[in-house]
Amino acid sequence: MLEVSDKDIRRAAMDLLARREHSFYELQEKLTHRYSDANPLPVLEQLKEEGLQSDERFLESYIRSRSAKSYGPVRIRSELRRKGLSDEQISAFLIEDEESWLEMAKSLRCRKFGDELPKVAKDRSRQYRFLAQRGYTSSQILMCLRY
Repeated sequence: MLEVSDKDIRRAAMDLLARREHSFYELQEKLTHRYSDANPLPVLEQLKEEGLQSDERFLESYIRSRSAKSYGPVRIRSELRRKGLSDEQISAFLIEDEESWLEMAKSLRCRKFGDELPKVAKDRSRQYRFLAQRGYTSSQILMCLRY
């Protein structure tokens, strides 16, 4: 079996980072999976020190991307936790502006279901489930379905 060098691990990490930003945890998982006999931590620490990997850049990019696709704060926070980021890191970048999330939920509801509010309980619960799945809070959804 071929010996994996730090140079190989660095090249693989740089290839991943060239495609998109990755969290430290994400890179560690991918590289550990790819090179099961090697320890990617020293290489990743060096990339972080050099500013080539940044959880802050990743957070900004990820939040901007997901909110542009009309995902709500609950879903974005959950996805970021799965990518190895702490609540403190997430809270520093995920803006908890209730009004802007509410406007986003209203806009999404109108695009998906039209301007008219649901009159029947079945339609109301379908819209509620849709918005909840997209990651909006109960209060945001209820206000959205009331306006």
